[in-house]
Amino acid sequence: MKQTETLVWVIYDIQEDKARTKVAKACKEAGLYRVQKSVFVGTIQRNRLDELSMRTEDLINQEADRVYIFPMCGPDFQKAILQGQAFDQRLVQDEVRNLFV
Repeated sequence: MKQTETLVWVIYDIQEDKARTKVAKACKEAGLYRVQKSVFVGTIQRNRLDELSMRTEDLINQEADRVYIFPMCGPDFQKAILQGQAFDQRLVQDEVRNLFV
């Protein structure tokens, strides 16, 4: 991971399909990987993190929806405890698994 990047989790609960689809698209365009239907993880340029935050804020209903963006340092990220199926195997790529090594 480059010094200009940070590891990040994006987790959301969005009611409307259209807004939910746009938030997922924004996460993918930022280079994040989908690990569950409403969870993305990956590395992102620090300046793109602010951009992603502003973009998702504009897409959601502030009264009803929730988006959580958790930046983490590498050592804390690798302390994550993954149990059971941990990731939706249909969605997860090897790049995501390598983040936890």
